[in-house]
Formats: sequence, C-alpha cells, structure tokens
Amino acid sequence: MKDANRTTSATPHGSPTPVGRLVLLVDDSRAQRRTLAIQLRRAGYEVVEAGSGREALAICSMRQPDMILSDWVMPEMSGPEFCQAFRWMKREGYGYFILLTSKTDKADIAYGLAAGADDFMTKPVSGSELLARLAAAERILRFEEQLRATNAQLRSALNKLNAAQDAMDRDLVEARKLQQGLVRDRSGRFGTVDLSLMLRPAGHIGGDLVGFFPIGADRIGIFAIDVSGHGVAAALLTARLATHLSGAAGQNIALRATTDGVEAVPPRVLAHIFNTMMLDEMQTDTYFTMIYAEMNHRTGRMTLVQAGHPHPVLQRRSGEMIWLGAGGMPIGLFTQPEFDEISVQLAPGDRLLITSDGITEAEGPGGQLLGESGLSAMLRTNSTLRGHNLLESMSWSISEYTRGERNDDISAVLIEYGDDG
Repeated sequence: MKDANRTTSATPHGSPTPVGRLVLLVDDSRAQRRTLAIQLRRAGYEVVEAGSGREALAICSMRQPDMILSDWVMPEMSGPEFCQAFRWMKREGYGYFILLTSKTDKADIAYGLAAGADDFMTKPVSGSELLARLAAAERILRFEEQLRATNAQLRSALNKLNAAQDAMDRDLVEARKLQQGLVRDRSGRFGTVDLSLMLRPAGHIGGDLVGFFPIGADRIGIFAIDVSGHGVAAALLTARLATHLSGAAGQNIALRATTDGVEAVPPRVLAHIFNTMMLDEMQTDTYFTMIYAEMNHRTGRMTLVQAGHPHPVLQRRSGEMIWLGAGGMPIGLFTQPEFDEISVQLAPGDRLLITSDGITEAEGPGGQLLGESGLSAMLRTNSTLRGHNLLESMSWSISEYTRGERNDDISAVLIEYGDDG
C-alpha cells in the first residue's frame, strides 16, 4: 500500500495515527526500546528496533521507516551522526527524525538540528508527549505525501503536455514546408525585369505571402500580403489567399478570361473584391494589408494598389529614394474602404522594393524601430547587390539589428528593371 493511501485511526488520546506507519526505534538499551515499542504498538504503529546506528542504517537500506526515534548517546555512532548518515540515503518520501536526549544546551540542540533532526524529546520519555509529538510528525508526513502525489500528477501532466507540444512542433514543421510551398517561384525573369522574393516567418508558420504570375504576353501581377496576427489562423488565411492568386483564369481572381484571351482585374478593383470576400464570406476578425501591382515588363509602367501595406520604395538608378503611396486602408475592416492606387514609371536601372512591416518595424535592443530611414540605409549600403543577394543581405542586417529577436514575419518583393538587350 502506498503511503498516500494509508488510512488513519484514532489513538486513545484522540490523535490521528495512520495504521501501518513504520517507526524505527534506535537505542543501545534493550529495555528502553521495549518500553517505547509497547506504547507505540498499542497506538497502532508498526515498530522495528535497532541497537546501534549502524544496525539502524542497515534496516533503513532495506525498509523505509516513516519516523525514527533515536537515542543521542550510543557507542560507535551517536544519534546526530546516524541522523546525518540517514539524511544522505536515497528514499522515496520523507523520514521524520526525533532525537531522544537528556541534553538541553542550546549548542547541542543546534548541532542536532544541523545534523538533520526534526524534533527533540527529553529522556525519560513521557508516553502522552511521545504520541503528541508523533501526531505532529504525522501531519507533516501527510502534507509531504500530498505534495509528492501532487508533484507526480504535475509531472505526468507536464509529460503529456510535452508530448503534445512535440507533436504540434512536428505538425508545424510540416505546415511550414507546406506554407513555403505556397511561394512556388522565388525568382522570375520577364523580359528585362527580374523578380526576387523573400519570405521569413518569425515562428514555424506566419501570415506573410508574396508572389507573382504572368498576365498575357507583356504584363505580370505582383503581390505582397501581410495577414494580421501570427500562427495557425494567419497561416490558414494566407493559404486561402494563395489559392485565389495562383493558377490560370478561372482560378486566379485577379484574372478573367475574355474572347481575346486573358484580361486582368484592375488593382483597385481586386482590393475591393478581397474586401467584400473578407466581410461577406470569411466572417473573421482577421484582416490583411496588401500591395498588388500590375506591371508592363516591356515598358516599365506599373499600376499598384496600396491597402494599408508599408510604402514601397523606388530606388532610381541615380540612387534617389522615392517612397510611394499614401497608405490606404487594410482589407477586411471597413465596408466602404479607400485604397490608394498609384502609377509609376520605372526606367532602366531602377528597382522597386515592397516589404512587410516586419522589416520597417524591426525593433533594436533599445526599442528603436528600423523605419524607412534604416531601410534606405540598407539599400544604399547594398547598392551593388542584386536579386537574392540583396534580400539575403537585408535579412542578415535585420537579424543583427534585432539581435536575433524578431517578433514579426518579414517578406519582400524586389523588382529590378534592367537595360534593354
């Protein structure tokens, strides 16, 4: 029977005593042991005796007494020495140790406490006092057993939580692979236009999405999306949005089939389509920001809509930085939103960078945000780098700036308009 399950009965003095509680009596006087043993057995205790400290240690190695009554003065090994050796022994529960002594000096009591004793009784021992002291010991042992049982339950629950967490982590790793697969192409070339994409979730999965698709022979659609929040809910919404912005006409809501081929939905119209979809169909508290651009890769002409997304930055061949757009409203919050539509002409040697707010709002150790000025500095510093080399350098710089403590996903689309021929 486990200690925690032992039942209790009452002694003649009214003190609750558990049936089967094991008491070890240690005294070199056989007569003293027999006297105490009789009283303890009458009170309902199980008793085992030892004539010396060494004999008592041998018993403790085979059994685990709940309480120990030990004389202080014994040959070979004193009571405090036995107590100290007992405390070093490995055991499942606590053992309550009472020293029996005629010593009353404070220094002796301090020595006994330092050796590990819990209580003292003055010899000769009074039967009623003995049972009262053991009743107090019983309360402590019961409390310790309850704590041990609670800790065991907590460990069991923690092990189950850890196992569940491990399973979730494995699922999230697979989900990350699937989410990364939503960005089918990390780079593309259309005429003299080079496109490069970067997607770095802050956790296993994130709420950023970037991509592009061809529109007819001379145009491309380019998108950057940042869903509010993090984790599974944001990832599920990005997955759904990815299905709406991939494939041919009929699957991609940015495209529509016509008798002359494929026509594109104007950027501002696409933003309103998504807004209606979020409010009427998805019915979720989540929203997202977006840049969607339609670009003629032959002429460098681009029309884009800004829906609450950070301002794209146009870096001219001369090095001049131009931040585009007035902001616009996020998608999925308002029934009559206003989106900012921008037209811009790229010249050979220009490049346009679209980023999520995880970049401009990257926070340094002092709480300072990277901001547009920090991003501009990165572009100037890396003016000779192109494509993924530039994006990787930016990612490294952001990690250094935040000391590796990113709190948000980062994503970017780099559009580079090259020279003819």
